[in-house]
This record gives sequence, structure tokens and C-alpha cells, in this order.
Amino acid sequence: MKIWQFLLFLLLSFGLSACSTFGQKKDNTLFNLTPQAWFSQILKDLRELNYDAADEHYISFTSEHINSQLLPQITLILANACAENEKYLMANFYLDEYIKRFANRDEIEYAKFLKIKANFDSFSKPNRNQKLMIDNINQIENFLLEYPNTQYRPLVETILAKLKLAQFYLDQEIAKLYERTGRDESAQVYKDRLENTNINDKDMIKPNLPWYMLPFE
Repeated sequence: MKIWQFLLFLLLSFGLSACSTFGQKKDNTLFNLTPQAWFSQILKDLRELNYDAADEHYISFTSEHINSQLLPQITLILANACAENEKYLMANFYLDEYIKRFANRDEIEYAKFLKIKANFDSFSKPNRNQKLMIDNINQIENFLLEYPNTQYRPLVETILAKLKLAQFYLDQEIAKLYERTGRDESAQVYKDRLENTNINDKDMIKPNLPWYMLPFE
């Protein structure tokens, strides 16, 4: 083989090798993909329930194609996928990103509604997360003030009613606890709070806990 043929062979071999690894580093991390390729990759991550990979690829997507028209759509997809799989903190992160970077007024209203729903779904234990419950109630009341004619009002008001019932139940339990431990002044504070609510005279169904949770409540 002549020297020029050997050099041409080496050049072609190098070119083919470079082409085969374009878009993927030696540690198998992806880079320099098209918006459509990033979109497809993130959907693949979600189908495989690999949320860490989806988040990593989302960050790469946003850094490489900050103005892509696919970014708002994939951000909402990530938010909904995380909420459906009980990853509520991640869902809130993507919804905040969507509100801050992509949404118009109507879309902001929808995203804030999704945040309310995700936060409500994350509240699974009636005897815990008192701050989360109060924060959720405040979030809903602010939402209804900001969007008095919202199409989501029936759903949001239903969530608000359930949270207020949960708060009432929790206040009852705290008052009983203070009474049992001889802290009468603290117990009276909660009794007064219960008396001043508009659901004090309503019949309530006590929330049911799984049997395995009862010793811890």
C-alpha cells in the first residue's frame, strides 16, 4: 500500500469514528443534540421512569437550545409526569420554570392550578405536615383572589374545603394532646380556634389511616 493510500485510510477511519461518537461523550453523556433529539430522549427517560436522567437531559436541552419552541411543551410534560409518580418537589420545580420562562397569563393560571393539585396530592397524612397544609390553604386563597373567574374554581374550592377539614381535624387532635399532657392554656388556644371556624358544627368523617400507620400517629 502506498503511503498516500495509507494516510487516506487513516483519515477515513478517524472520520468514521468521529461520526459514530458525535453527540455522545466517552462517559456516555449526551451533548450537541437537536431539539427534537433532546425531546425524544427525555420522553424515553420518562418511559423508563429515569427521572434523574430526564432532569439531566432537560438541563442540557435548555442550555443548548434556550429558545426552542419545544421547551415549554417538554417542561409541562416533565411536571405532569413527576406529579403522577408522586415526585411533587420536582413537579413544582418544572411548573415554576414554566411560569417563569414560558407561560402567558392563561398558561400561568393553568400552571398555578397544577401546582395546587400537586401540593394537595402530596399531603397524604392528616396528622402531619401542618405547615404544608397551611401553605396550601394560603396558596389556594391567593389563587382565587388572583383569578376570581377561573374555570378551575370548582376543583380548587373542593381542594380548599378538604384542606380546611383536615386542618380542623388536626387542631382537634392537638387540643386533645395538650389536654392529656396537662397544658391547659395551649389546649384552650386550639379550642378557641375550633370554636371560631365555620365548620365547627358540621358532621365530619374521621380520616382513615392504614393500620400500619396507627402506632406512629
